[in-house]
Amino acid sequence: MYEKYKEIFADREDAAQRLKDVLPMQKVKEESWKFIAVSKGGLVLASHVLGKLPNRLDFLFSEPIYAPNHNECEVARVSESEEIVIHENLVASFDIKYDYIYGEARRKHEEKILSYIYQYRKGRHFSSIRNKVVVLIDEGSETGSKFLTGLKTILAQQPKAIYVVAPILPTDVLETLETFCDEVFFLYDIDDYVETSLYYKNFEKVSEDQVEKLLESKKTEKKTDEV
Repeated sequence: MYEKYKEIFADREDAAQRLKDVLPMQKVKEESWKFIAVSKGGLVLASHVLGKLPNRLDFLFSEPIYAPNHNECEVARVSESEEIVIHENLVASFDIKYDYIYGEARRKHEEKILSYIYQYRKGRHFSSIRNKVVVLIDEGSETGSKFLTGLKTILAQQPKAIYVVAPILPTDVLETLETFCDEVFFLYDIDDYVETSLYYKNFEKVSEDQVEKLLESKKTEKKTDEV
């Protein structure tokens, strides 16, 4: 099954152009949907989807929390508003104490996320999305962790509606996301999802300069929109 979808997208721009066929682009424009990327690659993808549209684009920062002595096994994730999503099964499997999760969440927020906010947003806090139509977007998702953390963070701010957009998703992740948002816009769902990069022919690393330029070009500076 993997070979069927291998390098199915030329690059993020190709995936973005194809997403426009499933997104209601007229409504995106007329209703001023706000796009929020949950990864650097998702930010680039969103910029291609929006093109010259004036819709606002932002980045929701989050950081993984790994199991003790297993620095590649993500057991939880914390967002910039300190919302935490915990993978309960993994936490139980590793017999991890919740004090560890919360302690790591505070540390990651103070050491990593706050520095991102100052670097990429010049200290500006995440803009209020109360009563707004919000789109969480990424280039793919192995576990759904970034999307779920984003959903928990955004739902706490009471948006008018919230959508998830991704070119390609694991089938089980898609089913989970559909229970938490108004709709998921996607192109392919795969049962045996491997790794997002394998579905793109060109999957270049996104530089810090690219992130800063994209956020600068689509930033929101209206004081009334900030929390």
